[in-house]
Amino acid sequence: MMVLVMVLAGCVASPALAAEHQAAVSAVVLSVHDGDTFKVRAAIWPDLDITVSVRLAHVDTPELRGKCAGERKRALAARDLVRDMMPVGSAVTLSNIRRDKYAGRVDASVTLEDGRDLAVLLLAKRLARAYDGGTKPDWCH
Repeated sequence: MMVLVMVLAGCVASPALAAEHQAAVSAVVLSVHDGDTFKVRAAIWPDLDITVSVRLAHVDTPELRGKCAGERKRALAARDLVRDMMPVGSAVTLSNIRRDKYAGRVDASVTLEDGRDLAVLLLAKRLARAYDGGTKPDWCH
């Protein structure tokens, strides 16, 4: 699985093990776990697809197992919006792909079939906060 993630993240072709893959990758949504994590089948080369978990880059959404009822409610709303925006079987484009800190997952920007940016939509609905690493904000305060 790690080799597949490295291929998707553009690391195999580079002797320097590039941290980010610049080319856009077409993918089909297989499932949505929560507001910022989902699984896709990505077309990395002609006639070569892989299945990989993706974390939406640059945002944090509330956790389904959050610390308070308010966080859990917002987490369900974020997940449901993402499921509506990119239902199972829909096409998305992944870009700015890089290895995630957790094995078997990548971080990526996501463009929907209609050209809209998923992170921007979540931010506009106040179901996500900007996030680029470090301590995540507390959704209960």
